[in-house]
Amino acid sequence: MKRIALIYCMLLMLGKASAQDPHFSQFFSSPLTLNPAFTGKFDGNYRIAGDYRNQWPTINNAFTTATASVDFHILKDRIPSNDAWGMGFMAYNDNSAAGAVNFNYATISTAYHKGLDEEGYHQISAGFQLTYANMLINTADLKFEDQLTSNGFTGITNEIFNNSTLKSNYVDLNAGILYNGSTTDRNNFYFGLSLYHITRPKQQFTGGYFALPSRATIHAGTYFPIGENNTLHLSALQSFQGGSTETLLGGAFQLVAKNDSEQPASVYVGSWIRLNDAIIPYIGLEFAGIRLGATYDINTSALKTATQGQGGFEISLIYINKSTDTKPLNCPKF
Repeated sequence: MKRIALIYCMLLMLGKASAQDPHFSQFFSSPLTLNPAFTGKFDGNYRIAGDYRNQWPTINNAFTTATASVDFHILKDRIPSNDAWGMGFMAYNDNSAAGAVNFNYATISTAYHKGLDEEGYHQISAGFQLTYANMLINTADLKFEDQLTSNGFTGITNEIFNNSTLKSNYVDLNAGILYNGSTTDRNNFYFGLSLYHITRPKQQFTGGYFALPSRATIHAGTYFPIGENNTLHLSALQSFQGGSTETLLGGAFQLVAKNDSEQPASVYVGSWIRLNDAIIPYIGLEFAGIRLGATYDINTSALKTATQGQGGFEISLIYINKSTDTKPLNCPKF
């Protein structure tokens, strides 16, 4: 009974710690974790995206998160030419407590993009996403401080789990809407709203269960030309979940390094800010349909003493396979 009570208390702390979903500083490089309506929202045949984040590495690798996704267009010949229909799949892993707590997700997404004009430069999109989630707690990897008794620190604790593994799984539903528009062939603007954990699934273990709070995100972005060849990209988001909020805003300059219509190359330099938490410098490189991005969170919150000012390293990759025989369309990039 004592062990069950201990596990219950530990899971209560884990439930509070996970009140906010894992997040990416490069939210624009992980489209399917930002808004299901981004499924198929790109100019090309298919898109492959990946992101890896190591947050607070000085605190024993507190959180490491990775995601990989692929999305593509379907039924091109059966819908109007100014519409698009996307389908996508994503795998998602999040580790915490130096790997003792492990979340794994598998999702399938779909979104329909309805053209508001004949050319398809303005679209309204709606997307849905079904997720299967699995959580494992490997108690053999849980580390506790020495127990203090009347004889001092004993070097042992009373936590005895018999090297067991606690498991929980659930099915989840997410949805989102998105507006995207362009007025010239060199600008774009978008606004979106997404809601994750609509069904508020339960994470259930020995001793009780915890309803996962819904996450609502408002996000927007734009890009427009600066000079003859260069471009300025701006984006922001506001997220709400379980009493926690996150505000991110910033932008990057796109500097054309090779002005070739068939194989253009660009360098991106910029920064985002997570209010009351971190400054996030960004550098990126784009060529042949590939965009690589890297950020490093510089922690500015009260936690900077424990993290030694280090928030987290993140790297992203997006590849879009394009056709040379189709009319290019402007789509969100950041």
